[in-house]
Amino acid sequence: MLFIVALIAAVAAFFIYKKAKKYNIKAQATFSFIGMIVALLITFAQMFTVIPAGFAGVIDMFGNVSDNTLKPGVNFVNPIANIVKFDTRKQELKETMNVPSKEGLSIELELSLIFRLSMDKVNEIYKTAGDYEEYLQKIVTPNFRSVVRGVTTKYEAKALYTAEREKLESEIKAKLSEVPEMKEAIVLSTPLRQITLPTGLKNAIEEKLKSEQESQRMEFILARERQEAERKRIEAKGISDFQTIVSQGISDQLLRWKGIEATEKLANSQNSKIVVIGSGKDGLPLILGNDK
Repeated sequence: MLFIVALIAAVAAFFIYKKAKKYNIKAQATFSFIGMIVALLITFAQMFTVIPAGFAGVIDMFGNVSDNTLKPGVNFVNPIANIVKFDTRKQELKETMNVPSKEGLSIELELSLIFRLSMDKVNEIYKTAGDYEEYLQKIVTPNFRSVVRGVTTKYEAKALYTAEREKLESEIKAKLSEVPEMKEAIVLSTPLRQITLPTGLKNAIEEKLKSEQESQRMEFILARERQEAERKRIEAKGISDFQTIVSQGISDQLLRWKGIEATEKLANSQNSKIVVIGSGKDGLPLILGNDK
């Protein structure tokens, strides 16, 4: 619309300028010339549009939507076409809903859908929904709720308190990515923010998990004690084997020989002593010392 107005203004200014020049009206000619230049600049500027970073543009030419989308940057466009911009940056949809579990229990979930619009498919969103808010309300939100309720029926309530929670999030994300109506959206993650169970059920689950953790702790302690007992058994076996080897290697002859060697060393010592040669126990000499 601005293009047409500026073009008409430029044409009008041109004729006024010609008329003023003809009758030598200098002031009118000057102002009309300046107005014509400004109008032409505005007209020329309407042939270009700037798409900000993180956005994509849809070209609507009197109800005929182009199959091509405009990427971020400066784009040359038909000046009389309507350009609709869509935010393709990361978006978050927060939902709180009551969903059924595998046991048929009602669970309140607070979760988010983190997604972004596909830059190449925003024209499809414009065709089917009109704008982002309509797309979010008519397509994304209903499908998100439906998928979550369908997935939670496969899991028991206690799974939401265990590692199964991450598996649940992954399955919701995978199912959403397969929904044909949401092909224009790229699902990034579906984090569970909060889970609210009936009070009695919550307490029962927590007690059960506590018991399981205590059982695992006791199993760990028993395993550690078994390892310690095995270590001590191996240590005792080693000591026993050592004693057996030593006892087998020491004979009476070896002991007597060591006794003779000890007697010789004492006899050769510089200390004062009395050596009594005789037959003591085991046939060794008796040595009595008397140091001065």
